[in-house]
Amino acid sequence: MAAQQADAMPGPLRGVRILDMATVVAAPLAGTLCADMGAEVVKLELPQGGDALRTLAPVWQQHALFWKVANRGKQGITLDVRQPEGRELLLRMLPQFDVLIENFRTGTMDAWGLDIATLHSHNPNLIVLRLTGFGQTGPYAKRPGFARIFEAMSGFTHLTGEAGGPPQHMNYPLGDAIAGLFGAFSISTALAERARTSPEAYKGCEIDLAATEALSRLLDPLAAEMQFMEVVRQRSGSRATYTAPSNVFECADGQWITIVGTGNPIFERICTAMDRPDLLADPRFANNLERTRHLEALDQEIARWCKQHPIHHVMQRLDAQEAPYSRVNSIAEVIKDPHFQAREAFIDLPDAELGSVKAPCIVPRFVGKTLPVPHTGPQRGQHNEAFYAAMNLSEEERERLKTKQVI
Repeated sequence: MAAQQADAMPGPLRGVRILDMATVVAAPLAGTLCADMGAEVVKLELPQGGDALRTLAPVWQQHALFWKVANRGKQGITLDVRQPEGRELLLRMLPQFDVLIENFRTGTMDAWGLDIATLHSHNPNLIVLRLTGFGQTGPYAKRPGFARIFEAMSGFTHLTGEAGGPPQHMNYPLGDAIAGLFGAFSISTALAERARTSPEAYKGCEIDLAATEALSRLLDPLAAEMQFMEVVRQRSGSRATYTAPSNVFECADGQWITIVGTGNPIFERICTAMDRPDLLADPRFANNLERTRHLEALDQEIARWCKQHPIHHVMQRLDAQEAPYSRVNSIAEVIKDPHFQAREAFIDLPDAELGSVKAPCIVPRFVGKTLPVPHTGPQRGQHNEAFYAAMNLSEEERERLKTKQVI
Protein backbone atom coordinates (compact mmCIF):
# COMPACT_ATOMS: atom_id res chain seq x y z
CA MET A 1 0.00 0.00 0.00
CA ALA A 2 2.88 2.37 0.74
CA ALA A 3 4.16 1.94 -2.81
CA GLN A 4 0.70 2.61 -4.16
CA GLN A 5 0.45 5.80 -2.15
CA ALA A 6 3.91 6.96 -3.22
CA ASP A 7 3.01 6.59 -6.90
CA ALA A 8 -0.52 7.94 -6.49
CA MET A 9 -1.82 10.68 -8.75
CA PRO A 10 -4.74 13.07 -8.26
CA GLY A 11 -8.09 11.63 -9.29
CA PRO A 12 -10.18 12.92 -12.20
CA LEU A 13 -12.61 14.70 -9.82
CA ARG A 14 -9.83 16.60 -8.05
CA GLY A 15 -10.88 20.12 -7.14
CA VAL A 16 -14.55 19.19 -6.78
CA ARG A 17 -15.92 19.82 -3.28
CA ILE A 18 -18.97 17.91 -2.07
CA LEU A 19 -20.97 18.41 1.12
CA ASP A 20 -22.58 15.09 2.07
CA MET A 21 -25.53 15.59 4.43
CA ALA A 22 -27.02 12.18 3.71
CA THR A 23 -27.43 9.17 6.00
CA VAL A 24 -27.25 5.37 5.85
CA VAL A 25 -26.08 3.87 2.50
CA ALA A 26 -27.54 5.00 -0.84
CA ALA A 27 -26.83 8.73 -1.05
CA PRO A 28 -23.61 8.57 0.98
CA LEU A 29 -22.33 5.93 -1.47
CA ALA A 30 -22.72 8.50 -4.26
CA GLY A 31 -20.36 10.79 -2.35
CA THR A 32 -17.96 7.96 -1.55
CA LEU A 33 -17.63 6.98 -5.21
CA CYS A 34 -16.81 10.61 -6.01
CA ALA A 35 -14.26 10.66 -3.18
CA ASP A 36 -12.63 7.57 -4.69
CA MET A 37 -12.21 9.62 -7.88
CA GLY A 38 -10.48 12.48 -6.06
CA ALA A 39 -13.33 14.76 -4.98
CA GLU A 40 -13.03 16.37 -1.55
CA VAL A 41 -16.08 15.14 0.33
CA VAL A 42 -17.10 16.55 3.71
CA LYS A 43 -19.46 14.33 5.69
CA LEU A 44 -21.92 16.33 7.82
CA GLU A 45 -23.60 14.66 10.80
CA LEU A 46 -25.68 15.82 13.70
CA PRO A 47 -23.59 16.52 16.84
CA GLN A 48 -25.83 14.11 18.76
CA GLY A 49 -25.38 11.36 16.18
CA GLY A 50 -28.28 9.51 14.63
CA ASP A 51 -26.92 7.98 11.42
CA ALA A 52 -28.15 4.39 11.54
CA LEU A 53 -25.09 3.20 9.63
CA ARG A 54 -23.00 3.68 12.76
CA THR A 55 -24.97 0.89 14.44
CA LEU A 56 -25.73 -1.29 11.41
CA ALA A 57 -24.06 -4.72 11.32
CA PRO A 58 -21.28 -5.61 11.00
CA VAL A 59 -20.10 -3.99 14.23
CA TRP A 60 -16.92 -5.52 15.67
CA GLN A 61 -15.89 -4.62 19.24
CA GLN A 62 -17.94 -1.41 18.97
CA HIS A 63 -16.30 -0.52 15.66
CA ALA A 64 -18.86 0.17 12.92
CA LEU A 65 -17.23 -1.62 10.00
CA PHE A 66 -19.96 -0.70 7.51
CA TRP A 67 -19.49 2.97 8.36
CA LYS A 68 -15.73 2.76 7.97
CA VAL A 69 -15.84 1.32 4.47
CA ALA A 70 -18.99 3.02 3.15
CA ASN A 71 -17.78 6.53 4.03
CA ARG A 72 -14.14 6.06 3.15
CA GLY A 73 -12.11 9.02 1.98
CA LYS A 74 -14.33 11.68 3.60
CA GLN A 75 -13.71 14.40 6.14
CA GLY A 76 -16.13 14.50 9.06
CA ILE A 77 -17.85 17.51 10.61
CA THR A 78 -20.91 17.96 12.82
CA LEU A 79 -23.61 20.59 12.44
CA ASP A 80 -27.24 20.76 13.54
CA VAL A 81 -28.89 22.48 10.60
CA ARG A 82 -32.24 22.32 12.36
CA GLN A 83 -31.14 25.06 14.75
CA PRO A 84 -31.17 28.66 13.43
CA GLU A 85 -27.45 29.12 14.00
CA GLY A 86 -26.73 25.79 12.34
CA ARG A 87 -28.85 26.73 9.35
CA GLU A 88 -27.04 30.04 8.97
CA LEU A 89 -23.67 28.33 9.24
CA LEU A 90 -24.63 25.84 6.53
CA LEU A 91 -25.73 28.64 4.19
CA ARG A 92 -22.51 30.46 4.93
CA MET A 93 -20.39 27.45 3.92
CA LEU A 94 -22.33 26.65 0.75
CA PRO A 95 -20.25 28.87 -1.58
CA GLN A 96 -17.26 26.63 -0.76
CA PHE A 97 -18.93 23.59 -2.33
CA ASP A 98 -19.80 22.44 -5.82
CA VAL A 99 -22.27 19.72 -4.80
CA LEU A 100 -24.63 19.08 -1.90
CA ILE A 101 -26.02 15.58 -1.29
CA GLU A 102 -29.12 15.02 0.83
CA ASN A 103 -31.57 12.14 1.27
CA PHE A 104 -34.06 13.41 3.81
CA ARG A 105 -37.70 12.62 3.29
CA THR A 106 -39.24 14.94 0.71
CA GLY A 107 -40.13 18.30 2.29
CA THR A 108 -37.78 17.96 5.27
CA MET A 109 -35.17 20.39 3.98
CA ASP A 110 -37.92 22.89 3.13
CA ALA A 111 -39.24 22.65 6.69
CA TRP A 112 -35.76 23.55 7.96
CA GLY A 113 -35.70 26.64 5.77
CA LEU A 114 -33.29 25.00 3.33
CA ASP A 115 -35.48 24.83 0.24
CA ILE A 116 -33.83 24.76 -3.17
CA ALA A 117 -34.41 28.49 -3.77
CA THR A 118 -32.65 29.34 -0.50
CA LEU A 119 -29.74 27.02 -1.28
CA HIS A 120 -29.28 28.55 -4.73
CA SER A 121 -29.60 32.07 -3.39
CA HIS A 122 -26.44 31.40 -1.38
CA ASN A 123 -24.66 29.47 -4.14
CA PRO A 124 -26.26 29.93 -7.59
CA ASN A 125 -23.95 27.29 -9.11
CA LEU A 126 -24.65 24.58 -6.55
CA ILE A 127 -25.49 21.07 -7.79
CA VAL A 128 -27.98 19.53 -5.35
CA LEU A 129 -28.50 15.77 -5.42
CA ARG A 130 -31.74 14.80 -3.68
CA LEU A 131 -31.82 11.01 -3.43
CA THR A 132 -35.05 9.70 -1.96
CA GLY A 133 -37.03 6.51 -2.18
CA PHE A 134 -39.80 7.83 -4.42
CA GLY A 135 -38.74 11.25 -5.70
CA GLN A 136 -39.74 14.82 -4.95
CA THR A 137 -43.20 14.50 -6.54
CA GLY A 138 -45.99 11.94 -6.75
CA PRO A 139 -48.37 10.42 -4.19
CA TYR A 140 -45.61 8.44 -2.44
CA ALA A 141 -43.11 11.31 -2.25
CA LYS A 142 -43.20 11.64 1.53
CA ARG A 143 -43.13 7.94 2.34
CA PRO A 144 -40.13 6.55 4.25
CA GLY A 145 -38.05 4.07 2.29
CA PHE A 146 -35.17 1.63 2.61
CA ALA A 147 -33.43 -0.70 0.18
CA ARG A 148 -35.93 -3.55 0.49
CA ILE A 149 -38.80 -1.14 -0.12
CA PHE A 150 -37.16 0.07 -3.34
CA GLU A 151 -36.43 -3.49 -4.44
CA ALA A 152 -40.01 -4.64 -3.84
CA MET A 153 -41.70 -1.64 -5.44
CA SER A 154 -39.45 -1.53 -8.51
CA GLY A 155 -40.08 -5.14 -9.59
CA PHE A 156 -36.69 -6.53 -8.56
CA THR A 157 -37.94 -8.64 -5.67
CA HIS A 158 -40.73 -10.11 -7.79
CA LEU A 159 -38.06 -11.76 -9.97
CA THR A 160 -36.05 -13.23 -7.09
CA GLY A 161 -36.81 -16.65 -5.64
CA GLU A 162 -37.74 -20.15 -6.72
CA ALA A 163 -40.51 -20.73 -9.24
CA GLY A 164 -43.75 -21.14 -7.33
CA GLY A 165 -42.11 -19.90 -4.13
CA PRO A 166 -42.28 -16.57 -2.32
CA PRO A 167 -40.38 -13.51 -3.57
CA GLN A 168 -37.05 -13.05 -1.83
CA HIS A 169 -34.56 -10.33 -0.95
CA MET A 170 -30.81 -10.93 -0.90
CA ASN A 171 -28.85 -10.50 2.34
CA TYR A 172 -27.48 -7.11 1.32
CA PRO A 173 -29.12 -3.71 0.58
CA LEU A 174 -28.80 -4.00 -3.18
CA GLY A 175 -31.35 -1.23 -3.75
CA ASP A 176 -29.17 1.23 -1.85
CA ALA A 177 -26.06 0.26 -3.80
CA ILE A 178 -27.77 0.72 -7.17
CA ALA A 179 -29.25 4.06 -6.14
CA GLY A 180 -25.82 5.19 -4.96
CA LEU A 181 -24.29 4.30 -8.32
CA PHE A 182 -26.95 6.36 -10.09
CA GLY A 183 -26.23 9.16 -7.61
CA ALA A 184 -22.54 9.27 -8.52
CA PHE A 185 -23.47 9.10 -12.21
CA SER A 186 -25.89 12.00 -11.70
CA ILE A 187 -23.24 14.15 -10.03
CA SER A 188 -20.69 13.38 -12.74
CA THR A 189 -23.25 14.22 -15.43
CA ALA A 190 -24.04 17.57 -13.81
CA LEU A 191 -20.33 18.34 -13.47
CA ALA A 192 -19.83 17.52 -17.15
CA GLU A 193 -22.60 19.96 -18.08
CA ARG A 194 -21.02 22.63 -15.90
CA ALA A 195 -17.62 22.04 -17.48
CA ARG A 196 -18.92 22.78 -20.98
CA THR A 197 -20.88 25.86 -19.89
CA SER A 198 -19.30 29.26 -19.33
CA PRO A 199 -19.16 30.29 -15.65
CA GLU A 200 -21.36 33.29 -16.41
CA ALA A 201 -24.05 31.19 -18.06
CA TYR A 202 -24.05 28.17 -15.74
CA LYS A 203 -26.84 27.89 -13.20
CA GLY A 204 -26.94 25.29 -10.47
CA CYS A 205 -29.27 22.34 -10.73
CA GLU A 206 -31.50 20.16 -8.61
CA ILE A 207 -31.27 16.42 -9.26
CA ASP A 208 -34.39 14.45 -8.31
CA LEU A 209 -33.21 10.84 -8.02
CA ALA A 210 -35.76 8.24 -6.91
CA ALA A 211 -34.24 4.95 -5.78
CA THR A 212 -37.27 3.00 -7.05
CA GLU A 213 -36.76 4.46 -10.53
CA ALA A 214 -33.04 3.67 -10.41
CA LEU A 215 -33.82 -0.01 -9.88
CA SER A 216 -36.59 -0.05 -12.48
CA ARG A 217 -34.22 1.53 -14.99
CA LEU A 218 -32.11 -1.63 -14.93
CA LEU A 219 -35.04 -3.86 -15.88
CA ASP A 220 -34.89 -2.66 -19.49
CA PRO A 221 -37.01 -5.15 -21.50
CA LEU A 222 -39.65 -6.09 -18.94
CA ALA A 223 -42.16 -3.35 -19.77
CA ALA A 224 -41.84 -4.01 -23.52
CA GLU A 225 -42.16 -7.76 -22.89
CA MET A 226 -45.44 -7.13 -21.12
CA GLN A 227 -46.64 -4.59 -23.72
CA PHE A 228 -46.13 -6.68 -26.83
CA MET A 229 -46.11 -10.27 -25.58
CA GLU A 230 -48.43 -9.96 -22.58
CA VAL A 231 -45.79 -11.70 -20.49
CA VAL A 232 -45.12 -10.75 -16.89
CA ARG A 233 -41.73 -12.23 -16.11
CA GLN A 234 -41.79 -14.50 -13.05
CA ARG A 235 -39.38 -16.03 -10.57
CA SER A 236 -37.32 -18.92 -11.88
CA GLY A 237 -34.74 -19.55 -9.17
CA SER A 238 -31.20 -19.29 -10.51
CA ARG A 239 -32.28 -20.27 -14.00
CA ALA A 240 -32.48 -17.55 -16.66
CA THR A 241 -35.52 -17.85 -18.91
CA TYR A 242 -34.16 -15.57 -21.66
CA THR A 243 -31.04 -17.57 -22.53
CA ALA A 244 -29.96 -21.18 -22.12
CA PRO A 245 -28.17 -22.85 -20.60
CA SER A 246 -27.84 -20.47 -17.68
CA ASN A 247 -28.11 -21.87 -14.18
CA VAL A 248 -26.26 -22.86 -11.02
CA PHE A 249 -25.28 -26.51 -10.68
CA GLU A 250 -24.00 -28.61 -7.77
CA CYS A 251 -20.85 -30.65 -8.25
CA ALA A 252 -19.96 -34.00 -6.68
CA ASP A 253 -18.04 -32.37 -3.82
CA GLY A 254 -20.93 -30.08 -2.84
CA GLN A 255 -19.42 -27.02 -4.55
CA TRP A 256 -21.61 -24.88 -6.80
CA ILE A 257 -20.83 -23.58 -10.26
CA THR A 258 -22.67 -21.22 -12.59
CA ILE A 259 -22.56 -22.03 -16.31
CA VAL A 260 -23.80 -19.76 -19.09
CA GLY A 261 -24.14 -20.72 -22.74
CA THR A 262 -25.60 -17.76 -24.60
CA GLY A 263 -25.31 -18.33 -28.35
CA ASN A 264 -24.71 -21.52 -30.34
CA PRO A 265 -20.87 -21.37 -30.42
CA ILE A 266 -20.67 -21.26 -26.62
CA PHE A 267 -23.30 -23.96 -26.26
CA GLU A 268 -21.15 -26.13 -28.52
CA ARG A 269 -18.14 -25.58 -26.25
CA ILE A 270 -20.14 -26.66 -23.20
CA CYS A 271 -21.35 -29.81 -24.96
CA THR A 272 -17.77 -30.62 -25.99
CA ALA A 273 -16.58 -30.16 -22.41
CA MET A 274 -19.28 -32.61 -21.31
CA ASP A 275 -18.45 -35.12 -24.10
CA ARG A 276 -22.05 -34.81 -25.24
CA PRO A 277 -22.07 -34.19 -29.01
CA ASP A 278 -25.52 -35.77 -29.10
CA LEU A 279 -26.96 -32.66 -27.46
CA LEU A 280 -25.87 -30.62 -30.48
CA ALA A 281 -27.94 -32.83 -32.74
CA ASP A 282 -31.01 -32.65 -30.51
CA PRO A 283 -33.62 -30.38 -32.18
CA ARG A 284 -34.76 -29.22 -28.73
CA PHE A 285 -31.41 -27.48 -28.32
CA ALA A 286 -30.82 -26.29 -31.88
CA ASN A 287 -30.77 -22.58 -31.00
CA ASN A 288 -31.32 -20.30 -28.05
CA LEU A 289 -35.06 -19.97 -28.64
CA GLU A 290 -35.51 -23.75 -28.64
CA ARG A 291 -33.22 -24.15 -25.65
CA THR A 292 -35.27 -21.66 -23.62
CA ARG A 293 -38.39 -23.65 -24.54
CA HIS A 294 -36.77 -26.78 -23.15
CA LEU A 295 -34.93 -25.31 -20.17
CA GLU A 296 -35.71 -28.05 -17.71
CA ALA A 297 -34.54 -30.89 -19.96
CA LEU A 298 -31.30 -29.08 -20.80
CA ASP A 299 -30.57 -28.21 -17.18
CA GLN A 300 -31.09 -31.83 -16.18
CA GLU A 301 -28.37 -32.94 -18.61
CA ILE A 302 -25.87 -30.40 -17.31
CA ALA A 303 -26.83 -31.02 -13.68
CA ARG A 304 -26.25 -34.75 -14.13
CA TRP A 305 -22.77 -34.14 -15.55
CA CYS A 306 -21.77 -31.71 -12.80
CA LYS A 307 -23.04 -34.02 -10.08
CA GLN A 308 -20.76 -36.80 -11.36
CA HIS A 309 -17.53 -34.80 -10.94
CA PRO A 310 -15.81 -32.60 -8.35
CA ILE A 311 -15.79 -28.92 -9.21
CA HIS A 312 -12.11 -28.79 -10.24
CA HIS A 313 -12.72 -31.44 -12.91
CA VAL A 314 -15.75 -29.51 -14.22
CA MET A 315 -13.72 -26.28 -14.25
CA GLN A 316 -10.81 -27.91 -16.08
CA ARG A 317 -13.09 -29.32 -18.76
CA LEU A 318 -14.81 -25.97 -19.27
CA ASP A 319 -11.47 -24.13 -19.30
CA ALA A 320 -10.17 -26.45 -22.00
CA GLN A 321 -13.06 -25.37 -24.25
CA GLU A 322 -12.96 -21.70 -23.18
CA ALA A 323 -16.54 -21.96 -21.98
CA PRO A 324 -17.82 -19.29 -19.53
CA TYR A 325 -18.37 -20.37 -15.94
CA SER A 326 -17.55 -19.40 -12.38
CA ARG A 327 -17.46 -21.17 -9.08
CA VAL A 328 -19.98 -19.54 -6.74
CA ASN A 329 -17.58 -17.82 -4.36
CA SER A 330 -18.09 -16.73 -0.79
CA ILE A 331 -16.30 -13.53 0.23
CA ALA A 332 -13.54 -15.70 1.75
CA GLU A 333 -12.98 -17.34 -1.65
CA VAL A 334 -13.20 -14.02 -3.49
CA ILE A 335 -10.38 -12.56 -1.41
CA LYS A 336 -8.19 -15.64 -2.00
CA ASP A 337 -8.90 -15.83 -5.73
CA PRO A 338 -5.61 -15.47 -7.65
CA HIS A 339 -7.19 -13.21 -10.26
CA PHE A 340 -8.46 -10.75 -7.66
CA GLN A 341 -5.12 -10.94 -5.87
CA ALA A 342 -3.18 -10.24 -9.06
CA ARG A 343 -5.30 -7.16 -9.72
CA GLU A 344 -5.25 -6.04 -6.07
CA ALA A 345 -9.04 -5.96 -6.13
CA PHE A 346 -9.09 -5.51 -2.36
CA ILE A 347 -7.15 -2.76 -0.64
CA ASP A 348 -6.34 -1.94 2.97
CA LEU A 349 -7.85 1.35 4.09
CA PRO A 350 -5.76 3.11 6.76
CA ASP A 351 -7.69 3.37 10.02
CA ALA A 352 -6.69 5.13 13.24
CA GLU A 353 -8.47 2.58 15.46
CA LEU A 354 -7.96 -0.74 13.67
CA GLY A 355 -4.75 -0.11 11.73
CA SER A 356 -6.36 -0.99 8.41
CA VAL A 357 -9.68 -2.25 7.10
CA LYS A 358 -9.99 -4.45 4.00
CA ALA A 359 -12.34 -3.11 1.33
CA PRO A 360 -12.96 -3.31 -2.42
CA CYS A 361 -10.57 -1.35 -4.60
CA ILE A 362 -11.39 1.86 -6.45
CA VAL A 363 -13.51 1.17 -9.53
CA PRO A 364 -12.94 1.85 -12.39
CA ARG A 365 -9.21 1.92 -13.07
CA PHE A 366 -7.63 4.65 -15.18
CA VAL A 367 -4.77 3.03 -17.07
CA GLY A 368 -1.46 4.67 -16.31
CA LYS A 369 -2.79 6.33 -13.17
CA THR A 370 -2.79 5.03 -9.61
CA LEU A 371 -5.28 6.75 -7.33
CA PRO A 372 -4.56 7.27 -3.62
CA VAL A 373 -5.83 4.64 -1.20
CA PRO A 374 -8.58 6.35 0.83
CA HIS A 375 -8.77 6.29 4.61
CA THR A 376 -11.76 4.83 6.41
CA GLY A 377 -14.88 6.82 7.23
CA PRO A 378 -14.30 9.64 9.72
CA GLN A 379 -15.22 9.68 13.36
CA ARG A 380 -18.11 11.99 14.11
CA GLY A 381 -16.86 15.56 13.97
CA GLN A 382 -13.25 14.44 13.46
CA HIS A 383 -12.38 17.46 11.30
CA ASN A 384 -14.47 20.10 13.07
CA GLU A 385 -11.56 22.14 14.35
CA ALA A 386 -9.75 22.47 11.05
CA PHE A 387 -12.92 22.95 9.00
CA TYR A 388 -14.51 25.65 11.15
CA ALA A 389 -11.20 27.38 11.76
CA ALA A 390 -10.86 27.65 7.98
CA MET A 391 -14.26 29.40 8.00
CA ASN A 392 -12.70 31.99 10.34
CA LEU A 393 -14.75 30.92 13.36
CA SER A 394 -12.74 31.85 16.42
CA GLU A 395 -11.92 29.31 19.09
CA GLU A 396 -14.35 31.05 21.43
CA GLU A 397 -17.12 30.90 18.83
CA ARG A 398 -16.46 27.24 18.15
CA GLU A 399 -16.65 26.47 21.87
CA ARG A 400 -19.91 28.41 22.20
CA LEU A 401 -21.50 26.55 19.30
CA LYS A 402 -20.23 23.25 20.65
CA THR A 403 -21.78 23.96 24.05
CA LYS A 404 -25.11 24.69 22.35
CA GLN A 405 -24.72 21.47 20.33
CA VAL A 406 -24.87 23.43 17.08
CA ILE A 407 -21.57 21.85 16.04
